[in-house]
Amino acid sequence: MDYWRNLLSAAMGKQSPAMRLISHAKVGRAVWSGRDYGKFADQGFRRNAIAYACISMISDSVKSVPWVLYQGQGSKRQELSTHPLLTLLSHPNPMQSGADFLEALSGFYLIAGNAYIEVILIGKGPQELWLHRPDRMKVVPGANGLPEGYEYQAGAEAYRWAVDPIKGKAPILHLKTFNPLDDWYGMSFIEAAAYGIDLHNTSNAHNKALLDNGAAPSAVITYKAEDGTLLTDTQFYRLKQEIEEEYTGARNAGRPLLLENITWQSLGFSPRELDWLQGKNVTAREIGRVFRVPSQMLDIEGSQTYANMEQAKLGFWEDAVIPLLVKIRDALNQWLVPWYGPNLYLDFNLDEVSALIPRRAERFERNVKAVEAGLLTINEARADLGYEPVDGGDVILVQSSKLPLSLAGEIPNQETNSDSNGAQGIDS
Repeated sequence: MDYWRNLLSAAMGKQSPAMRLISHAKVGRAVWSGRDYGKFADQGFRRNAIAYACISMISDSVKSVPWVLYQGQGSKRQELSTHPLLTLLSHPNPMQSGADFLEALSGFYLIAGNAYIEVILIGKGPQELWLHRPDRMKVVPGANGLPEGYEYQAGAEAYRWAVDPIKGKAPILHLKTFNPLDDWYGMSFIEAAAYGIDLHNTSNAHNKALLDNGAAPSAVITYKAEDGTLLTDTQFYRLKQEIEEEYTGARNAGRPLLLENITWQSLGFSPRELDWLQGKNVTAREIGRVFRVPSQMLDIEGSQTYANMEQAKLGFWEDAVIPLLVKIRDALNQWLVPWYGPNLYLDFNLDEVSALIPRRAERFERNVKAVEAGLLTINEARADLGYEPVDGGDVILVQSSKLPLSLAGEIPNQETNSDSNGAQGIDS
């Protein structure tokens, strides 16, 4: 017991004193997130077309990207075509394919600001990966300011996973966004777009109510008889019934109102006066901006942020999809990949993404110019482009008339000469 206590004390001694303070009063007790995931999922994802479209577009894009595994580093790294890790990512569990898993992971992350992956270990290796709903997972703060564990609760049942106090290793990976006001949980994208989503939902509800009421604003109907008499109860309810049957509802929209000794005084503005549609488009663009989805891709009227749809899709991938892929990749490399041994690196392959063709063309030209200028070797340029190294490609080319061909996989005939200063050159 003293051995483990000494190890824990040593580990805690490496921690910042401030980190220990944030969990001082809650050590060992599960802490709920202060955000209402149920409302985010219902009002933001299920009931708002713009937020749903943003989340679906990002999730669908993330799940379409294939993953690759490399062994080694730099120009010496080699891509592995088969590996247990690649098999696990393509078939994470009996209930989900790799694409389904990444779609759900992205959805949880965007809706809640948190996503949790559990690894099932059999022997010394991972066998399955499972996602857990963020509203059922709780962080258990530890004495050193790091999580002591994670607790999953469904109904009256609860299960807790412990975190290794020395290595910080746990069977749970917690992906979270930056949250300036919470030490343990990320901030939802929907929370940042909450006002826009509320306004957009209210606009839809308002428009539906207008249609239900004949697309007419509320009004006061005044009866004014010449002799000053008032309507009897029978006449009042008959008039009320006739107006409801003949002049309200979508099918009666626009019908002229025939009144006798009755004055109609509107209490509201028309949709044109309120410029309701324009306000709705403004809130739709605001929601898209939070998710970094260009308004053009959401088909919002009057939106022309980019010159054309091709540029809009490129911006969508660079601003919304690739940052999330980088987040997932880096987390898996730190948490999951070490279980398979050293010198392994997991990455995603964007070569088949048509929206990124202009980006790849610019990157190719940049590498060509860098090799021509003698700033990079051919293998360094090939590694940046995602190609395997070639024999003889680790030298600087002084003259490279055949450079594009060499980047494609061939090296010009090289004859090394030494000048008077001992510099090395290559004749093409």
